[in-house]
Amino acid sequence: MTNSERGAGEAARDGHRPAAGADGRPAVTVEDLRLTYGDGTEAVRGVDLRIPQGEFFGFLGPNGAGKTTTIKVLSTLLSPTGGTVGVNGFDVTGVPRKVRESIGYMAQETSIDPELTAEENVRFACEAYGVPRGDRQDRIAELLELVELAAVADKRAEEFSGGMKKRLDAATALVHEPPLVFLDEPTTGLDPKARNRLWEYFEAINDRGTTILLTTQYLEEADRLCDRLAVMLDGAIVAEGSPTELKRRVGGEVLDVDLEGGADARRRAATIAGDFDAFADASVEVTDEGISVTARTARQHGTDLLVALRDAGLTVTGFNVRAPTLDDVFLAITGDGLDDDADAVSSEVSP
Repeated sequence: MTNSERGAGEAARDGHRPAAGADGRPAVTVEDLRLTYGDGTEAVRGVDLRIPQGEFFGFLGPNGAGKTTTIKVLSTLLSPTGGTVGVNGFDVTGVPRKVRESIGYMAQETSIDPELTAEENVRFACEAYGVPRGDRQDRIAELLELVELAAVADKRAEEFSGGMKKRLDAATALVHEPPLVFLDEPTTGLDPKARNRLWEYFEAINDRGTTILLTTQYLEEADRLCDRLAVMLDGAIVAEGSPTELKRRVGGEVLDVDLEGGADARRRAATIAGDFDAFADASVEVTDEGISVTARTARQHGTDLLVALRDAGLTVTGFNVRAPTLDDVFLAITGDGLDDDADAVSSEVSP
């Protein structure tokens, strides 16, 4: 633990919480975080992390990568088996109550009471977090307006759609105006409209100065919201940087080629692209529609590859040259894509 974190812990034990941002202290400081479950599973392996105040930071990775375990340690729901963790200047193992008082937490599953109205749910959260009685009504009104539920404040939550419940859950996590909010896959299962409305809400509170740590499997979500990302795989951070910086790691642009002829044609095309002299630095992937070639010379020599494919008797039905996405980043780093079942239409809920 650093000297500043020890000082914060001593202040917390004396009942004094350091003012957020007063001394430039990071919102989150993690050194060599490890968590091993009782069955021997290493869920988190040597994670180091530093998140400055006011940043929108994201954990990106597939199910089982360690994202949720890490965020549960930071929010004191799990105890680490190794390393040191400071949140808002407090040590998570030394003064967990102080950590909980200084954060908001939105889990994957909503925690609202379906039998209470929207206003009653937010009021209950105000009472639970000790919001001063004289401030509660204004705070309730402000939050319901922010999440666009003011018009249904008197309706019971059981009548709400999935998207409305998610927005109400977000409001209850913010009643005490925490300087740091943890969002654990908050938009999983939402349809695009509901997802976008929550994104706008998260952007609004971040613009107000709230530090946000988000875990997500949605590449578009991470790209739009996060100032900086950590890609997690098998309990470890395998890449870190801004979305733009991570995309640069792919190296070049991406040529997507659609083909007729099924799997055999796609394999032949991949072999041709891999042996193509102009793409000496290329990465070639077989896709459902054809092939995807990532290369620094993709734009300059893309048409040459199309001619080579045609000369080999392959039929090209479409092609496109584009900038790399975070999906390409994940493929380049891990050799596999995200298993994002939440994108299935059948799992979506309305706003």
